[in-house]
Amino acid sequence: MDRRGVILLTGFEPFGGSDVNPSILACRRLEGRTFNGYRVIVEEVPLRFSEIRPRIEGLVEKHKPAAVICTGQSSRACISLERVAINLADASRIAYNCGAKPRDERIVEDGPAAYFTRLPLRTLLERLREAKIPTEISNTAGTFGCNQIFYLLMHYLERTGLDIPAGFIHVPSLPEQVLDKKLPSMSLDLTARALEIVVETLSSLL
Repeated sequence: MDRRGVILLTGFEPFGGSDVNPSILACRRLEGRTFNGYRVIVEEVPLRFSEIRPRIEGLVEKHKPAAVICTGQSSRACISLERVAINLADASRIAYNCGAKPRDERIVEDGPAAYFTRLPLRTLLERLREAKIPTEISNTAGTFGCNQIFYLLMHYLERTGLDIPAGFIHVPSLPEQVLDKKLPSMSLDLTARALEIVVETLSSLL
């Protein structure tokens, strides 16, 4: 299969009572752009427990990307480059948009305990910090939808033998989402710039 020419970016639909999600909004800023010969395709993923697996697998099958970067929203103050996805779904604090609240549930019953990212985290960290964008390498993607899509993406690549760079990045909430919550945020412009640097860097390494 020809896997040249496309980098797939995904973000989640809004959840938790918000009508926006910075992950998909920031990804859409890059839609259709070309970096080092690679065209960016952006797709939204539903935050519904049973729909995430067929969605991400179907998108990889459809677009045959040279790399995949999934994104999602966090309550953190910086861009979080996730190192590992674990085989656990636990939505004890907030429900999926479908109402599901899995507890202590394996994402893939016979899957390994964890998968590591295939993204060049240290290189991405350096480039983002050079651009004065608050960034960290994170060792926990949580146990909600973000960890779920990360794990399912890596499991699919492993199972199908697809040797392509792939991983997950958390982005902060938007200022408008935290007005009365005393939580950290990041502007959409800065979040989109961070993803632009990630794609530019990754595409130069393909």
